[in-house]
Amino acid sequence: MNTATTLPRCTWCGTDALYQHYHDTEWGVPQRDARMLWEMLMLEGFQAGLSWITILRKREGFRRAFADFDPRQVARFGAADVERLVADPGIVRARAKIEATIAGAKIYNAMMAAGEDFADYCWAFSGGQVLRGDGVHFATSTPLSETISRDLKKRGFKFVGPTIVHAWMQAIGMVDDHAAHCFKFAGAPPG
Repeated sequence: MNTATTLPRCTWCGTDALYQHYHDTEWGVPQRDARMLWEMLMLEGFQAGLSWITILRKREGFRRAFADFDPRQVARFGAADVERLVADPGIVRARAKIEATIAGAKIYNAMMAAGEDFADYCWAFSGGQVLRGDGVHFATSTPLSETISRDLKKRGFKFVGPTIVHAWMQAIGMVDDHAAHCFKFAGAPPG
C-alpha cells in the first residue's frame, strides 16, 4: 500500500502527487528565509485568478525565468526581459504580474538596504508566532491578512490583496490551517 496517497490530508490537495508532496513538505511549515518568503509572495501574486496547482506545476519554470527569484537580479530586469517573460510558456505570461514581480524585487532590495530584513518584517505581523487554526473553520482572508495587505500595498507591492496574502500566510506557515482530519494537523494551542 502506498502511504503517500492514503494518508489523511487536507482535501484541497486531492490525489495529485505534486500537490500532495507540496502539502506534506511545505504548506503550513514555518518559512523564515527572507528570499523564500519573497518568492512565495510573488508566486501567490501570479496565482491570482488561477489555481495554485497551475503555479506549482510551473514553479521550476518561474524559478528559471526569474533567476531563481534572486531579488538583486530580478530588480535589474528591463523591458527586454519583460518581453522575454511574456513569451515564456513555462510561466504565467501576465505582463502586469511580471512587472509587479520586478517592482517587488526593487522594493525587497530597498527594504534590505535600509536594514529592514524581509523575514523580520513578515513575521512581525504575527509576533513571530505561528497562528494555528482549529481544523474546522477556514477563512479566505482575516483582519491580519487585511493589515498585511494594506502595508504591502503602501510599500508598492502589487497583487497582494487580503485573500492572496492569507493564502501566502498559509503557504509560509505563518498560519497553520491544516484540517482536523489531516495527518499534519497540530491544532490550536490550548488556552
